[in-house]
Amino acid sequence: MGGAPSALLEQPWREVSEKYQSNLKFVKSYQPENKQFKHLRILLHGPVGAGKSSFINSVDSVLKGRSAGRALTNANSGSSYTRKYRTFKFHKNPEATYSFVFNDIMGFEKDSDRGVPVEDVKLALRGHVKEGYKFDPDQELKEGVDGYNSDPTLEDKVHVLVCVVPADTVSVLSDEMVEKMREVRVAASELGIPQLAILTRVDEACPEVKKDTSNIYKSKYLKEKVEGFHHLLGIPMNCIFLVKNYSDEIESNDKMNAAILCALKQMVLYGEDLLNDLET
Repeated sequence: MGGAPSALLEQPWREVSEKYQSNLKFVKSYQPENKQFKHLRILLHGPVGAGKSSFINSVDSVLKGRSAGRALTNANSGSSYTRKYRTFKFHKNPEATYSFVFNDIMGFEKDSDRGVPVEDVKLALRGHVKEGYKFDPDQELKEGVDGYNSDPTLEDKVHVLVCVVPADTVSVLSDEMVEKMREVRVAASELGIPQLAILTRVDEACPEVKKDTSNIYKSKYLKEKVEGFHHLLGIPMNCIFLVKNYSDEIESNDKMNAAILCALKQMVLYGEDLLNDLET
């Protein structure tokens, strides 16, 4: 008797656990080869509640080896909890930070008059949004307005764009939401900005991952979601990553860390490639 087919592949389609320590060493020791830059800038965008702020906290948790929560999150809100444009730096020690930063941005919402305006995300790509600017769904940021950076440096500009989407919603994303993400993707492509994606909430999407996070790249269902998102936005499969963010965990979890680091290393590598192509 064969029984029901397994929900898991025999081997993971992407190996993350074996490279955990080397990936951790890489991101902790990373320095831009182009000495004009102190850091590379990674911008997260996507629907409301996708886990953008939670991913920043998860990266912080991996680097600190303990649970962290600097980027405020709200699991119960139907609208964006992130209102301001904020840069997150990660501290090695009281005097030094790691050589990559994340920018959190207000989430997209289905309706055109709610959530972050697409044009504001495009401005952020080019470094025109000032630190602390409060997004207004009813009003796009314009030149001459307080919050508009008219003379951005190369470090103000975004070097890597990361789309964050919950794995359990990939097949039910509204046409309006997909169109907003595509529009940002086109703008980033025109600027030569590399793009990746992370699918979050993998434990909610797949019971096998909820039981054991190391099944993250063995899950047939999650692989289908990655393939579906690839077809939806055109992002290559090798640029889409599966992540379980820290939420109720208070201790560091190596299985979760391995998947987070796999995604983070690729973000840094892609950003480094762009920095080396830039000239002041």
